[in-house]
Amino acid sequence: MDNNSPLFQIKGVKEGLLISLGEGDWPMVQGALLAHIESNTSFFQGARIALDVSNRVFHAAELGLLRDELSERGVSLWAIISNSPTTEETARLLGLATRLSVPKPDRIVKSMDTALGGEEAIFVNRTLRSGFRIEYAGHVVVIGDVNPGAEIVAGGSVMVWGRLRGVVHAGAEGDESAVVCALSLEPTQLRIATLIAVDTKQKGKHHPEIALIKNGRVVAEQWNY
Repeated sequence: MDNNSPLFQIKGVKEGLLISLGEGDWPMVQGALLAHIESNTSFFQGARIALDVSNRVFHAAELGLLRDELSERGVSLWAIISNSPTTEETARLLGLATRLSVPKPDRIVKSMDTALGGEEAIFVNRTLRSGFRIEYAGHVVVIGDVNPGAEIVAGGSVMVWGRLRGVVHAGAEGDESAVVCALSLEPTQLRIATLIAVDTKQKGKHHPEIALIKNGRVVAEQWNY
């Protein structure tokens, strides 16, 4: 089987497979790559892929869709190698690595003697549908939407890289410095500590917002992430 074409090159690395993209429009390159994987399922089944996209600029929707397309074909996208700072930041937000090398086992970061309360977090890489509930003592980060009927209760802050339309309670243990931020902030109910937001639903065009406590009440402002 020839794993090379004018549109991409594939080689084995310690962490799995490295696919380097060639020149061409992204839809054409992506289509050719997915077709190649489909025609060689026995080779790619269960493979871990690092994708070298060179200077291409990708946003969350594009990378998320590519990861889903690969997953449907039994392939796991674990890293994006890029010369673009925008693409690198997008990859990190989606929980993808941006380097091939991995830390050596003997490089251990010792914990500080002073406990830093509220700094632990969980990362949820999925859409939370109706009936789904997350309760965690630290921060909660969701890559996906929080649909009506879903609920998040966090001791710290809540960040949703998607639409927040369910119920969210940040600073549930009384932390008034906690915040709630989302690409689209339309909660059924939003609470921070003991305070309930009166009206945080957006009107008109959606844009990223952050909700926080100011002057004794919960307010929503534009989130300049």
